[in-house]
Amino acid sequence: MELHIPPGPFSGYIFDLDGTLIDSMPMHYIAWSEAMRRHGLLEKLSEDLFYALGGVPSVEVAGRFAHHYGLTLDPHRVTELKEQLYLEKLSEMPLIAPVVEFARRIAVTHPVAIATGGMAEIALPAIRAAGLGDIFKIVVTPAEIAPGRGKPAPDIFLKAAELIGVPPRECLVFEDAEPGLIGAKAAGMTVVRVPSRR
Repeated sequence: MELHIPPGPFSGYIFDLDGTLIDSMPMHYIAWSEAMRRHGLLEKLSEDLFYALGGVPSVEVAGRFAHHYGLTLDPHRVTELKEQLYLEKLSEMPLIAPVVEFARRIAVTHPVAIATGGMAEIALPAIRAAGLGDIFKIVVTPAEIAPGRGKPAPDIFLKAAELIGVPPRECLVFEDAEPGLIGAKAAGMTVVRVPSRR
């Protein structure tokens, strides 16, 4: 994978987590598929639908799956099961090397943060398991923003910029999914798109 880094200059760098720093999307898909199967889904979970919801908070994803397939379920219970299934596979998590290598280099000279749609109880163990805790001291999750204001709203990126002390227009964001790309641009930031389906 080749990253196309715009010339800048940039004063701060914000990274999505899943599908951007760690190649977790296939594992999330497997966990969602099994969780939905156990809650009544009789057909194969659509990969296109799953990837289109990258960066969207998990409970909202469960609700959208239920609506799409006409299922009546508790999105919180489905999300809890999905996250349990996902955490069981953390030790198998591969890194997205070009992005991680860039993050390691740039973190020496510039402030960096993660802005993820994943909840802290899922994101933080994944960051530790991936060996990224030494790079990223600032991690913004949906818990730090108003309910219903996850990606594609700009709020999570604006919060990350505030925490690293950099104006939004001086931030470069690395993202793989459409909701995050939309949110970062709405925040007035420049975006590098990371291909998530290789």
